[in-house]
Amino acid sequence: MTSIEKKITINGVNLSELLGPNDSNLKLLEDRFNSTISFRGEVFTIRGVAQEVEIIDKVLKEMIYVLNTSNKLSTKDVETILNLTSEGDEVTKEEDYDSIVLYTKNDVIKAKTPGQKYYLKIASQNDICFAIGPAGTGKTYLAVAIAVASLKKGLVKKIILARPAVEAGESLGFLPGDFQEKIDPYLRPLYDALDEMLPTEKLRGYIEKGIVEIVPLAYMRGRTLNNAYVILDEAQNATDLQMKMFLTRLGANSKAIITGDITQIDLPHKTKSGLIQAKEILQGISGVGFVYFDKEDVVRHKLVKDIIDAYEKNNLSKTNGD
Repeated sequence: MTSIEKKITINGVNLSELLGPNDSNLKLLEDRFNSTISFRGEVFTIRGVAQEVEIIDKVLKEMIYVLNTSNKLSTKDVETILNLTSEGDEVTKEEDYDSIVLYTKNDVIKAKTPGQKYYLKIASQNDICFAIGPAGTGKTYLAVAIAVASLKKGLVKKIILARPAVEAGESLGFLPGDFQEKIDPYLRPLYDALDEMLPTEKLRGYIEKGIVEIVPLAYMRGRTLNNAYVILDEAQNATDLQMKMFLTRLGANSKAIITGDITQIDLPHKTKSGLIQAKEILQGISGVGFVYFDKEDVVRHKLVKDIIDAYEKNNLSKTNGD
């Protein structure tokens, strides 16, 4: 039989814990298979017959999955994975690996719908990605997870999350506290997302060091953002000038995701949404991608999908003059 060679890059995992004490986990693989398994840095190289190489590839992915989800990988775990995978009954389906965005202490964050999987693909292929759709489709949550994963992998040096504070408007001055205390409620959803993905102390340290910034959109003016993952949330409430200002902040080795719901615009009457304008004029530009979600991508409570559907039907009846 013809031998093949396959290389697997190991990202975001402690290599010594994966290999086990004195490489005991690796030796289990070598004892079970005829293929040769070597590693240099974070790259594993497997050489052997095609069918066996694919099984080893799946076993390694399972080992990484277990280690990242439970923060430990015992010899017994590896033996279980070997037995299940060799019998063709993997713990995790092959397609699930490509859907995983981030491992956290309590959960695995991954794409759950075809629309979300397409979102990951477009975000990875473009420097600027627009994600447009209704509430509950995971636009913001996945965007933050993508940014955190990029920071953990060393692909960027900082994360900047921005939101228009348009809801505050004229009432901002009537709220108690200093400016930061007044603006915090509008940025709270971004804090909540980060809090689920990073340990509290680490997140606090990142914010104190400026590695993670959560700011009103107006604070982006005049900046050039290098080596950063930049997210603009609730972008339907950015004006056309604000959107242009935001998009032109992007510097070297930076990426951006812009999320919004064009059915939930809170701007004053006759003020054009920058998200709608961007959708109209930026289509077809290389490096700029668009993802459109619908109610089939809703991953919140099952009633959210029904609520969106009811409002869509109501708007349609008004349009038709019923």
